[in-house]
Amino acid sequence: MYDSFENPSQRAFIPDTSKQIAFNFFIPNLNANFFVAGNGQQALKTRAFHSYYNTANLVTGQGAYNHLNANFNDYTIMLKVFTSENGDQEMGLALNTRFEGRAIATDETISFFNGFTKFPQDVYANVFNSNYKSQVYHQLSFTYREQIDKRTAIGFKLSALAGIDYHQLNITQSSATFNKTADQARLALQGSYRANSNKDESNFDQIFPIFINPGASVSFGLTYFDESGFKWQGNIKNLGFIHWGSKSNTNTFNGSALINNFSSADRESIIEHSIDSLTQGGQRKHGFITPTNGLLELSINRTYWLDDEGHIKFTPTLIGSKELFYNGFTAALVAPIQLGKHNLALTSSYNELKLFNLGFQYMKKSDDAEFFIGSERLFATGSFLNAAFKSGSQGTMSQAKTPPTAFTGMDFYIGASLKFGPLIERKMNSSGIAPAGDKGFFGKLWDGLFGKSDPNY
Repeated sequence: MYDSFENPSQRAFIPDTSKQIAFNFFIPNLNANFFVAGNGQQALKTRAFHSYYNTANLVTGQGAYNHLNANFNDYTIMLKVFTSENGDQEMGLALNTRFEGRAIATDETISFFNGFTKFPQDVYANVFNSNYKSQVYHQLSFTYREQIDKRTAIGFKLSALAGIDYHQLNITQSSATFNKTADQARLALQGSYRANSNKDESNFDQIFPIFINPGASVSFGLTYFDESGFKWQGNIKNLGFIHWGSKSNTNTFNGSALINNFSSADRESIIEHSIDSLTQGGQRKHGFITPTNGLLELSINRTYWLDDEGHIKFTPTLIGSKELFYNGFTAALVAPIQLGKHNLALTSSYNELKLFNLGFQYMKKSDDAEFFIGSERLFATGSFLNAAFKSGSQGTMSQAKTPPTAFTGMDFYIGASLKFGPLIERKMNSSGIAPAGDKGFFGKLWDGLFGKSDPNY
């Protein structure tokens, strides 16, 4: 069912097999992932897990950048109903919360929080030019799917959005002057800053600010089985916008701040306070609009039965996904094997940063229940969790170089749903769904425009 909300032309019910109503009973169906690519991986890991920065892998003055990307999606409520046999129509409602975050930071930006260590010179220009943006929002959605003819199905999802939190910082020019004798650093920054504000709103508006930061998005999907047995699926997913309210803060900044006690143990909080005062001073209240992270996806697969009894099914799937408002692109190959009620899948993916991932998924799926768990970055997730749970602080605060790795990150998803109600029955023996007609609204419209492609359906 999770897949049918993310890919709206995907069916959630099989007539004569499934019951009529699917629900997750408030069991979270979530997907969380992030990665960091660049020289700053070790520095950020030691800061996160051991409270210090190992900056040995970072370089200065070479224009090296680190890419950070994080996403979270949790469906709190999913309800879907098989509404009519005419066109295998399905309708659903869902409430989910999404987080979208990305950043590009120079090596020097990370090194700056570790004091003078990586800055042998006294003056540096434009080595802190970095940017980040993040947004969190609720999504309340209605979905509709219909089988137009024997080979073609369409679906769409209409969503009302409620923005919860937004932050964007873009540093376009920067410089730093170091005075080691006086234990000082002067930081100069130029750029822009935007953030929403809901501190004066009611508790309800802070939790679900649909009238404060409203938005909308749409998803559309098309599934087609060709004569060779290949299943094609195309989706435009989560294409939308959020209008952040008039109480939001916007600012363009161009100034400098003197940072004292630059080598002290408190320098991190001192630096953060100085950057905040530089980038957030002189704000004005102003609304603005931001896009959601819309995707264009295309997949193709074909099913092969590996035994005569029809219990072992192999469905290799090739997927391409392009972010519509960013440079992100991912190609993936999924190789699932179904053994009765059990599904095992190996996944591999490759993105625009030349990062390769291997993953694994397990699903137990019966006619009226499903449970899935998996990771698209299996080995990276294991390595990250091992570092997170490793005790101690590596004895001493080592500043030794570590072997380079493509990225640090993790990925995890899990979910479950159940079906209940009357059994879906075909019209020949239907007892719970009206048998009038043979197609739904879009099927009849399709026939009117293009003619009946298959009179036997």
